[in-house]
Amino acid sequence: MHVPIRLPAIPPSRLPQHGVRAAFAALLILVAGPALADCTDAAQPKVNWRRCSFEGQTLTGVDLSGAMLRDATFQRATLGQAVLTGADGYRAKFLSATAPGAVFDGARLIEADFTRADLAGASFRDADLRNAKLVGTTLTKADLTGARLSGTDLRNADLAGARWTDGTHICAEGSIGQCN
Repeated sequence: MHVPIRLPAIPPSRLPQHGVRAAFAALLILVAGPALADCTDAAQPKVNWRRCSFEGQTLTGVDLSGAMLRDATFQRATLGQAVLTGADGYRAKFLSATAPGAVFDGARLIEADFTRADLAGASFRDADLRNAKLVGTTLTKADLTGARLSGTDLRNADLAGARWTDGTHICAEGSIGQCN
């Protein structure tokens, strides 16, 4: 929402002569800066939910394609069958979230935290999961084709039946913390 700002009229004789334009320009930049996230906006493609909290909420089947989810919290949220294709979830928190069958294809999930999340059957095709935390996460039958996993913490993650990053190898039963 844009709210016009009305500045009081000040005669030029009362203004200091140097730096007035710079100070006024800085004020305009602060007032007219980038739009902030509206955490009450409905789930929809390209929604801006930056730094919003959806802890414990049910978001089953929502379409968040291309959404801005940086630093957002989805702790213990239900995201089954949700579509997050191309979403920017840098440092987003999905701790203990339930998201079986969710689609994170092409999503930017650098440093995201999926600790103890249920991501069974989820798709992460071409997703960027560098330095993400997937500790104790259920990734059974997930699709990791083309996913970037450098620095990703997979300790105790269940990868049984997951399609590995090469797109051909299927992780064996008992693949915990690494794809065997």
